[in-house]
Amino acid sequence: MKHDEVDQSDARTKPSESSPDQHEPREPVSEREARNRPQNPSEESLTEGEREAVTEHGSLSALSVYAVILREGEGELKRPVTSLWWSGVAAGVGISTSVLTEGIIQAKLGADHPYLALIQSLGYSFGFVLVILCRLQLFTENTITVVLPMLAQPSRRRFYCTARLWGVVLAANLFGTFMTAAISLYGGVIPADTLGAVLELSQHVATLTPAESFLRAIPAGFFIAALVWMLPSAKGSEVLVIVMFTWLIAVGGFTHVIAGSNEIFLLVLNGDMNMLTALIYHISPVLIGNVLGGTGLFAMLAHGQVREEM
Repeated sequence: MKHDEVDQSDARTKPSESSPDQHEPREPVSEREARNRPQNPSEESLTEGEREAVTEHGSLSALSVYAVILREGEGELKRPVTSLWWSGVAAGVGISTSVLTEGIIQAKLGADHPYLALIQSLGYSFGFVLVILCRLQLFTENTITVVLPMLAQPSRRRFYCTARLWGVVLAANLFGTFMTAAISLYGGVIPADTLGAVLELSQHVATLTPAESFLRAIPAGFFIAALVWMLPSAKGSEVLVIVMFTWLIAVGGFTHVIAGSNEIFLLVLNGDMNMLTALIYHISPVLIGNVLGGTGLFAMLAHGQVREEM
C-alpha cells in the first residue's frame, strides 16, 4: 500500500509527459509576427513579406496619431525652462523668415505682378518649414501638443505645467521676433528694396481692426493644430504638408500671432505705432483667436474622437 501511495504521489508531482504544453511557457510571439498576422481572409493568401508591405503602407489610426502627439506633449511638459526659452527664441527668429521671404518675392516681382499674392504666399511657408523641421518651440503648435496630456488626465499639476510652457514659449517667441525686427531695421543686413516691401506688408496687417484680427486668427489656429495632427502620418511628405497649409493661411489673409508679431514690431521700431497699441489691438486679439482655433476647436475635437477608444 505504501509503495502504491508513493507512486501516486510521484505521478501527481511530476509533470505529465503527454501534455508538456500545459506546464511549459509558450514561446512569445514577436511584435513583427503579430503585426503581420492576417487581419482578414483576403490576406491569408499573401506571403509574409507581402503582409509586411501591407502593414507598412497602412495609415495610422486616429488613436495612434493621438498617442504619438500625447507622448510628445508629455515630453515637452517636462522640459526645463531654460531649454524652452532658448528653443522659443530660436523659433521667433526662424519664423521671421516668412516675412523676409515674402518681402524678397515682392521686391523681385514688383507690386503690380498679376499673381503676386499667390506666389508671395509661398514665401510665408519658409519660416514654418524651418521651425517645425528644426523641432523648435512655436507657441501655436503647443495649442494642441501640450493640451492633449491635460485633457487626457486633468490635474492641477498638468494645468500648471501647461501654463508655464505657454508663458515661457510665448514670451520667447515674441522676444525672438522683436530682436529680428530690430536687426532687420537697423542692422543693414536687408537691401533697401526688400525692407521697403516688408514694411509695406506690415502696414497692411496694421490696417486690420481687433475684431478682424481675432476672427481671422481662429482658422489659422485650427490649420496649425491640424498640421501638427497630420505630421505623424505624412511619411516623408512633411514639407509638402507644411507648405500647403501655411500657404493657405497666407493666401487666405488669416493671421498668426508669432509671424504677425514680427511685422507689428517692425512698425513699432519704425515709429509708425506705439508698443501699447501693438500689444492690445494687434497681438492680443490674434493670440486669443489662435488659441481658440487650436485648443478650443481642434484639440477638443481630436480628444473627443478617441476618448471612448482610450
